[in-house]
Amino acid sequence: MEKGKIYAISISPERGQLKQEVAEARVIAGYGIENDGHAGDWGRQITCLNRQSVLKANRQHDLNVGPGGFAENILIDGLDFSAIAVGSRLKLGQEAVIEVTQIGKEDHPSVVTRTLGISLLPAEGLFCKALSGGVIRKGDAIEIL
Repeated sequence: MEKGKIYAISISPERGQLKQEVAEARVIAGYGIENDGHAGDWGRQITCLNRQSVLKANRQHDLNVGPGGFAENILIDGLDFSAIAVGSRLKLGQEAVIEVTQIGKEDHPSVVTRTLGISLLPAEGLFCKALSGGVIRKGDAIEIL
């Protein structure tokens, strides 16, 4: 069973905004992350991104994007994203479980693209729904179930 860790958690009050890093957050089953604009009754409640992708984009495009800068909720370190498919379940911390509903999405002129000139979520973002809730914290283990 492969494990990585939550490198960062970021939220924003509304959609269409860059997210701000928080030390911890509450995942609510069937809803997403408390106080995040993307939470709700749909399949893209929580977005995850591979930290290695952010580091690579920073190098290639001479950027210095930190947590939340690509509008992701959870920045994951140390997990092999090629082992993740639609339907994969990820356990975050002690209790929270999310299920991948789609990988990537349609690209549109988002705040990220307008701000940075590039975007990572359309190509490789994990879009997930919350199956079970709990408090998650920066540094918590994350594993593919």
